[in-house]
Amino acid sequence: WHPMLMTSGMVGLAGIGALTKKLGGYTNTKLHALLGWSSIFTSFAGIYVIYRNKEMNGYGHLKTAHSQAGAAVVVTTVGLGLAGSIFLHPDFGVDKTNKTIRLAHKMVSRITLMIAWFTAFYGLMEMIPNEPK
Repeated sequence: WHPMLMTSGMVGLAGIGALTKKLGGYTNTKLHALLGWSSIFTSFAGIYVIYRNKEMNGYGHLKTAHSQAGAAVVVTTVGLGLAGSIFLHPDFGVDKTNKTIRLAHKMVSRITLMIAWFTAFYGLMEMIPNEPK
């Protein structure tokens, strides 16, 4: 469940949310926020699944580069979601016209989405058994 939830959250929903925002307009901006928060909550479910799995099997947490990058991506997306909701929301954002905040939100989001893709790929590569030498 972990790979499906994290990939659909951080790659699928977040990617669709980014593309939706590029369409522009009030409705697409609100849909962008809903997709972004949906990606975060889907990813929380993926984190819960892997956390429980590691606990049941006696494995340590945050031991691999994949898990550390994944944790960083999720923490960053929560920060981006909060910043977008507080500052940039089209109805009640406290600084919704600030171009600097908008640019920072866009650039950090792009970098985070790119790292999410690499993290997903790296996690899938970890699932491939080692080839005999």
